[in-house]
Amino acid sequence: MNATTGTTATVVCEHCGHKNRVPAAAAGKPKCGHCHEPLPWIVDAGDTDFAEVAERATIPVLVDLWATWCGPCRQVSPALAQLARERAGKVKLVKVDVDKAPGLSQRFDVKAVPTLMVLRGGEVVARQAGAAPVPVLREWLDQALARPESTPKTKLDQGR
Repeated sequence: MNATTGTTATVVCEHCGHKNRVPAAAAGKPKCGHCHEPLPWIVDAGDTDFAEVAERATIPVLVDLWATWCGPCRQVSPALAQLARERAGKVKLVKVDVDKAPGLSQRFDVKAVPTLMVLRGGEVVARQAGAAPVPVLREWLDQALARPESTPKTKLDQGR
């Protein structure tokens, strides 16, 4: 999905079954056009649209830096999608293929994939390298979302 071209994804509301178009980048949070419940926001980004899609988001962003050839990346992807559904309206999941986004890989000093980050206001507030089961990822994400905006990341967040 490329935000600069204004592309959208079709998301089926888990509450009422209504199909909704959700843009890759937008102000606010996506809600169902029928029942007005929050929708999960899962998009792809790359070097050219990351700022628009992730850094300018008005809600916290869970960034998944992954690669197609990476087994752990493929294992963690459904867990991240589950968290995005569970936290609909509270977090946006942005997936970045590191092989297609070498600039972002270098900028964020990605040494292992998957590398997960939480951005708030464009700033990294939490970071974790490697795959983990849903309960561990949920706890890590919830801790990152609960932090005040001025709290810097800890050593634990820099990698496991």
